[in-house]
Amino acid sequence: MNSEIGMSDYIQHHLEHLTYRLAPHVDGGFWAFHVDTLFFSIVLGVMFCGFFYVAARRATSGVPGKLQNLVELLLEFADTQVKDSFHGRSALIGPLALTIFTWVFMMNFMDLLPVDLLPRIAGEVGIQHLRVVPTADPNLTFALSISVFFLILFYSIKIKGIGGFLKELTCTPFGIFFLPVNLLLKLVEEIAKPLSLALRLFGNMYAGELIFILIALLPWWSQWPLGVIWAIFHILIITLQAFIFMMLTIVYLSLAHESH
Repeated sequence: MNSEIGMSDYIQHHLEHLTYRLAPHVDGGFWAFHVDTLFFSIVLGVMFCGFFYVAARRATSGVPGKLQNLVELLLEFADTQVKDSFHGRSALIGPLALTIFTWVFMMNFMDLLPVDLLPRIAGEVGIQHLRVVPTADPNLTFALSISVFFLILFYSIKIKGIGGFLKELTCTPFGIFFLPVNLLLKLVEEIAKPLSLALRLFGNMYAGELIFILIALLPWWSQWPLGVIWAIFHILIITLQAFIFMMLTIVYLSLAHESH
């Protein structure tokens, strides 16, 4: 029984966020900020910007270095996906795709750090709870997906106009005589876009984080082999999730640019 309680406390401890509440008397809710999620996502975003800034400053037309090769590889990868999937004209889509893929990948990659490493360091300075994987927090994944959703609405109205956008909501796919049905189907379709983006990324990263925590509860002689095997497999997952988030964003924005 004590062992089960200890395991439960260990898991619960690693799933608790470092939280700041604007209203101390309110337990969580809208007025609570997950400080660890904000901190790591901002730090990784700054690292991403600094990484590409340094690469751009050091870029040369001669023999490129390793940093330039890596950045050019990422640029070419994102550019290829945009050219293959995006059928409109926009100067934003290419940089947006590159930013989403790289930033989401970096946040996902935090899941490969040893489970107790950063929380133990934080504990030494008096921080009781710390979660280091921003994409395992639904608040962040929904923030990303809702931002993409606003871009979808913006470009839908910009390309098609208010009248064209409203006509698409009310007249497709069955014509004006089935307006309530059309509107209901279209609303479900549009709401499903941010939901699918957010929940897919969150679900996969939360499950991966939980498996690492469970592996850490096993005897020491089984932790390393199982941890290494899962980490190798998880590298594919974190890359795939960043790629899927980027590709769905490109596809959704491509649909928003279709004026017919």
